[in-house]
Amino acid sequence: MSNVNLAIIFYSSTGTNYQLTQWASEGAKEAGAEVKVLKVPELAPQSVIDSNPSWKNYVEEVAVCVPTVSLEDLEWADAIIFSIPTRFGNMPSQMKQFLDTTGGLWFNGKLMNKVVSAMTSAQNSHGGQEATILSLYTTMYHWGAIIAAPGYTDPVIFGAGGNPYGTSVTVDQNGKMVEDVIAVQAAVKHQAKRTITVAEWVKKANH
Repeated sequence: MSNVNLAIIFYSSTGTNYQLTQWASEGAKEAGAEVKVLKVPELAPQSVIDSNPSWKNYVEEVAVCVPTVSLEDLEWADAIIFSIPTRFGNMPSQMKQFLDTTGGLWFNGKLMNKVVSAMTSAQNSHGGQEATILSLYTTMYHWGAIIAAPGYTDPVIFGAGGNPYGTSVTVDQNGKMVEDVIAVQAAVKHQAKRTITVAEWVKKANH
């Protein structure tokens, strides 16, 4: 039975990355972890949100039910899984803004040896998914965190598109995943369980 605390921190505008976090939560709980699913604050103007019905619906019906992440959640966590859409091959400003508030924790050594992993989505199959995950991992290197990328550690990775940096999906104009949903779910759950396993190793070694 795991004794790992996992924070799943995400940003989502229409719900894709929220769905990925739900699968990650399921996989982590199956591995015995204590899980918190947390969103970063929305920064977009209300007028922009209102102009997109899917975004407006997500904010009003889903996001309101999810707690907002705090710096205390980062201290609590042994492991962190991030899930973010790509914005021009980079992380969304909402996630970057939150990460930019972690300087105090970093300075005091509170973020070193956290085990982290990341997932993403984009509207095109070559829309920057890998670059987005790598851009987030750059911050993690500065933290002194330990990256638990899925690599090709299980055949389910290939069924979901074969991204070794973290599970990624392509979303069509109707907001539906292009990839086989069952395969993506399996890949996400494997990534979550791998993250928990590595965090167990690290936690055991540090005690």
